[in-house]
Amino acid sequence: MIKVEQLAKRYADVFAVDHISFEVNQGEILGLLGPNGAGKTTTMRILTCYMPATSGTATVAGYDVFRDSISVRKQIGYLPENVPLYPEMRVKEYLTFRAKLKKVPYRERKSKINECIEKCRIKEVQNQIIGTLSKGYRQRVGLADTLVHDPKILILDEPTIGLDPNQIRQVRQLIKELGEKHTILLSTHILPEVEMLCGRVIIINKGKIVAMDTPSNLESQLKSGSNIVLEVRGNGEKIKNALSGIKGVKKVVWHDKGEVNNFAVEAEKGMDIREDIFSNIVKNNGVIREMKQIAVTLEEIFHQITTQEQEVMT
Repeated sequence: MIKVEQLAKRYADVFAVDHISFEVNQGEILGLLGPNGAGKTTTMRILTCYMPATSGTATVAGYDVFRDSISVRKQIGYLPENVPLYPEMRVKEYLTFRAKLKKVPYRERKSKINECIEKCRIKEVQNQIIGTLSKGYRQRVGLADTLVHDPKILILDEPTIGLDPNQIRQVRQLIKELGEKHTILLSTHILPEVEMLCGRVIIINKGKIVAMDTPSNLESQLKSGSNIVLEVRGNGEKIKNALSGIKGVKKVVWHDKGEVNNFAVEAEKGMDIREDIFSNIVKNNGVIREMKQIAVTLEEIFHQITTQEQEVMT
């Protein structure tokens, strides 16, 4: 549904977007993840025809964003980071106005607006002045606006920014429901959002794509080894030495808490040492109170990738 090839946006000698290429498949929720200033918003503005690119190509639903921008806009619903609403208008009045601008046929207009109001859960405020609404409700009004002409593709830039925890959960649930019908390109720097919503993620840093895969595949590719934490009753020093002698163990960190000790064990990549840990602790008269394997989180992956990228560039 979206195809980007060698897309670039340059300001003087600085590339805000540096020759990136990717595709968004039909029915997919793709997360565009990166720190502030990474180039996420610039990419979205190019794809939604709000900004021209310096070079490269991009098509949305088969239409070229440079040569056929009107057709592109008909296919997309765009929610920018700061939702541009008319605060003096009432919610339903505003959606009616937007439906007219987007040329929703008169016979369908009322049903489309009511459908969006129901879907975005703003029925209770539909007659309220937008300027009096909370940030969460204004965000949902913005989402209703993106949906009113029933676009194939939704492009959402930081849709939960500035919301409280309850509002964030509500908007995330709504996006998940919308993903059942629409193709979604979602920009965020909130890592749990990507894990909960996106089937695939692109990590962008300083205008360049530095990783692109599913969260689980990124985890398996970047995981340096098994990380196991233990709570053990017994002689801490004796058990530490026993753990350090296991084949494949790279490092053992011991926190002495008296009779009960905490250990963090790092193993080489691909090594499963849990049975060896168990048998060695038992041999040394230790009692395992807890043992768990720690998965690499998307936060750690993001930090590792962006830090490596910065080190290469400096």
